Amino acid sequence: MALRRVVVTGLGALTPIGNTAPDFWQGLKNGVSGAAPITRFDAEKFRTRFACEVKNFDAQDHFDRKEARKMDPFTQYALVVADEAIIDSKLDLESVNLDKAGVIWGSGIGGLKTFQDEVRSYAQNGNTPRFNPFFIPKMIADISAGYISIKYGFRGPNFVTVSACASATNAIIDALNYIRLGHMDLAICGGSEAAVTEAGIGGFNAMKALSERNDSPETASRPFDKDRDGFVLGEGAAALILEEYEHAVARGAHIYAELAGGGMSADAHHITAPHPDGMGATSVMLNALSDANMSPEEVDYINVHGTSTPLGDVSETLAIKRVFGDHAYELNISSTKSMTGHLLGAAGAIEAAASIMALNHNTVPPTINHFTDDDQLDNKLNLTFNTAQEKELRVALSNTFGFGGHNTSIIFRKPDQ
Repeated sequence: MALRRVVVTGLGALTPIGNTAPDFWQGLKNGVSGAAPITRFDAEKFRTRFACEVKNFDAQDHFDRKEARKMDPFTQYALVVADEAIIDSKLDLESVNLDKAGVIWGSGIGGLKTFQDEVRSYAQNGNTPRFNPFFIPKMIADISAGYISIKYGFRGPNFVTVSACASATNAIIDALNYIRLGHMDLAICGGSEAAVTEAGIGGFNAMKALSERNDSPETASRPFDKDRDGFVLGEGAAALILEEYEHAVARGAHIYAELAGGGMSADAHHITAPHPDGMGATSVMLNALSDANMSPEEVDYINVHGTSTPLGDVSETLAIKRVFGDHAYELNISSTKSMTGHLLGAAGAIEAAASIMALNHNTVPPTINHFTDDDQLDNKLNLTFNTAQEKELRVALSNTFGFGGHNTSIIFRKPDQ
């Protein structure tokens, strides 16, 4: 059977450098760092005392007090960006076949703050088993998709993917395939995460995964820099409205990009470390190119996973050189995590949005905080250091990789119209 084409017709974003999609893009283009000392809790005793928090967000600007208390922040973030994306898409929900409209979301952890707070309360109250009746619905990762579908009446496929930091990209790929195969006409997809908590910072500190550059948080996320010392934890969400191409054209929708293809693979190597030779990353990019029926030479920009870890940055660049050959030196490559930090399960969603906006503005967002070249890397690659670059872009590829060896890549192409 012929696969249906899938396009992006709406965007929403809530990030450490902008609370709407347009503001997020301005932050990216201007090379703004979202890292600062933690305000969510007293982090004085932690080895890492900073993060990329969402700023100036008040749940009561979006929900009434009673409603907000029933939701973990990761669900609040999901609903806010879904609403922005729906409004941006100009969908007339009264004319949509709601049985063919779905929600596929991603979150690597879900309601971490809720889980932490409830267990702490139980421990402090001795043996009295008192738990909030909304404890379980607030905590479970799938509840974000449930809330979104309830709000808009979408009765199509509805679930949340969990594949660590690849979660949101897995959700986007699943939505792509459901629409391609005719099971949906449109979907709200993306991801959300709210792990800037004592448990989140403490857990990643215990793994020695986080930067400990407390004297200069704004320069701590420095992908590809010789002195990188770990990632910076971020939080937030992003949403995409995906539609079948003819469905979008028939209603006169603005098309941001075509979602041309997606790939998945596994490292089958280690629970947290990437394959040192980038074998899984190589496979996933080749799978995405094959799915999109594209050659490597067609890609203009890669939004890399680029977390600012010593091992990950090296393995990903090795994979890019293996897949793209000589064309690797013609590409622009950048890590927007240098600005947003690492949003874990939501990373793929905000980086998909960044890739789409790069295509629309013919501008490659930078990899900020580059100070010293790393001899382990090929410094002839154009890693778009420190300053955004204007460039005619037709095709962008976005990589996200997760603990457990989960690898995902998606490819966006400028629309024909």
